[in-house]
Amino acid sequence: MTSAVEVMIIEDDIKIAQLHQRYIEQLEGFEVVGIATTKADALLQIEILQPHLVILDVYLPDGSGLDILALLRSEKQSCDAILVTAARDVETLQQAMRGGVVDYLLKPVIFSRLEMALKKYSEQKLQLDKLNDLDQGLVDRMLQSVGNEAPTPRLPKGIDSVTLDKIRALFSQPISLTAEDAGTKIGASRTTARRYLEYLISTGELVADVHYGTVGRPERSYKRAVSGLFN
Repeated sequence: MTSAVEVMIIEDDIKIAQLHQRYIEQLEGFEVVGIATTKADALLQIEILQPHLVILDVYLPDGSGLDILALLRSEKQSCDAILVTAARDVETLQQAMRGGVVDYLLKPVIFSRLEMALKKYSEQKLQLDKLNDLDQGLVDRMLQSVGNEAPTPRLPKGIDSVTLDKIRALFSQPISLTAEDAGTKIGASRTTARRYLEYLISTGELVADVHYGTVGRPERSYKRAVSGLFN
């Protein structure tokens, strides 16, 4: 019987860490062995628990997840890493790639994308554990990115990625906004904001509720969905 992939979650927000834990433990073949919310705690737990894989945030109260990644590599520890972060700058991605991360997920992360990354990792680990030697075809398949295997769907007409990212960023904290609120914050019309908000409902990232204003008119308010992994 194949042993479970032992996963450690390193995330400064304990609620998000626990949400990650709940999702990961729904997947067959994975076991969360530890949660750390600081760099110091993470390094201690990694040394003791020796996980196969860490789900690693970049921004920690006492340092950077990239420092943890660099330490793992310098000490030649056999621990892989998936970065889950709000960092959208190219330099962070480059450092992560140099550190040999097996995947890089931007917050807010939908569970299906995290699931895809974990399953790909598990399948590769299982294959490598069974091999005695390699051929070029197998190496090429192993080094394919998740994105090559499952391209990101095209955005529908009327939805552009720049505005979509601005709308997503509004919900990095657990708040509730109307379409008018969202439009004001990003400098767009109420109609435009509503179009993007409704799209994020269709992807499962947001949910809507109806409340009544001062004149009794029903108005939809939007908030992040429990099923989405937000910062």
